[in-house]
Amino acid sequence: MTSVPTRATRRVLVICQLDAYANGVKPVEIQRFLRQRGHDVRLVDTYHLSRSRRAPARLAGRLPAPGLRKAALYATEATAAALTRRWRFGRRHLSYYLLVADHRLRRAILRRELPLDDFDLVICETVYDAGVLTEATSARTLYDAPAPWADEVYFDGRVTERQHHKLRRLETALFEGVDHLALHWDSYARYAVEHYGISGRNLMSLNFGCAPSPLRAEFAAPPRIVYLGNVTAGFNNPALLSRLAALYPRIDVYGGPPPDPALGLHYLGYAPSTDVLRNYQLGLVTCSEDQLRREGFSSKHVHYLSYGLPVLVPSWRRHLDLLRGSVPYTEDTFRAVVEDLGEERRWRSVSDEAYAQAERLSWDETLRPLERLLGDDPHPSRDSTWT
Repeated sequence: MTSVPTRATRRVLVICQLDAYANGVKPVEIQRFLRQRGHDVRLVDTYHLSRSRRAPARLAGRLPAPGLRKAALYATEATAAALTRRWRFGRRHLSYYLLVADHRLRRAILRRELPLDDFDLVICETVYDAGVLTEATSARTLYDAPAPWADEVYFDGRVTERQHHKLRRLETALFEGVDHLALHWDSYARYAVEHYGISGRNLMSLNFGCAPSPLRAEFAAPPRIVYLGNVTAGFNNPALLSRLAALYPRIDVYGGPPPDPALGLHYLGYAPSTDVLRNYQLGLVTCSEDQLRREGFSSKHVHYLSYGLPVLVPSWRRHLDLLRGSVPYTEDTFRAVVEDLGEERRWRSVSDEAYAQAERLSWDETLRPLERLLGDDPHPSRDSTWT
């Protein structure tokens, strides 16, 4: 696609962490979207910010980068891996200190390394680096948060009640301190207004999108189900996924890290590409039942929709009316729901709804607010539903 002329070329910096999951998708789409409209976009991947780029190939990504702050960040990451991944006490009581240390070190490193004043707009796509947005700069700032972070780690059992309140205060100050604030799904933005008590004065809509596939999934019976994504995170409820797999064995699981073999999942490693979704009839979402995830959103959901897959979603997740092609289930109804979608007419009807929803959520639609943000009016209209 050729570039679309714009009234003025803006310089945009996108700070992100390009991992193998959803965090690696949206920043690249933002870069593409803005470049096609004639803007000068620089993407900075901080995934290996603490690691040396000069190490021999066999040690690539394993040695700390030069500099005291980067060495401290490297040590913080190593300590977190040692003390909070498997040790229950460490996970619950020590994670807070390491998360805050990581946040502050990244802010200091990026403040020194990035010429923020050279840009018209600085976008941050990850909470770990978002502290740099509070630095004094002539650039406007946009924090596009995946989810409310303090509540996410609290419900995941990684901080105590007292630490949760302190982390919320840090995050609230960040939410209020940027020029523009978005979350990856509008229901998360409303959650932040209601539960964090933020003003919402700087909120804008910038939902997660998708690229509708030109080749859709085809009907087959009995239906095959696919699960795509992280299979160890508590908020994805791997225990529920395990129980559903016992109820209906035709569930294939892609993602990582590799799950506990005791879960009994038909695990196929990382998907070579999202095109594997064409080989299935149904997409599966699992999530925990906490307050945040009830209001939440899964990026895998829109990936499924983009191939015309009806999406099986826990009945406790709210706002499914905003994602057509979604089919709620409970453990008691799961098999019956799947069997109902094994009837071709029923499947095709829901599949058409799913694909039409994907077209409404194409990246060129969901990222459109960035055009207004970089146009003559730097203050896109605020949605009255935030408050």
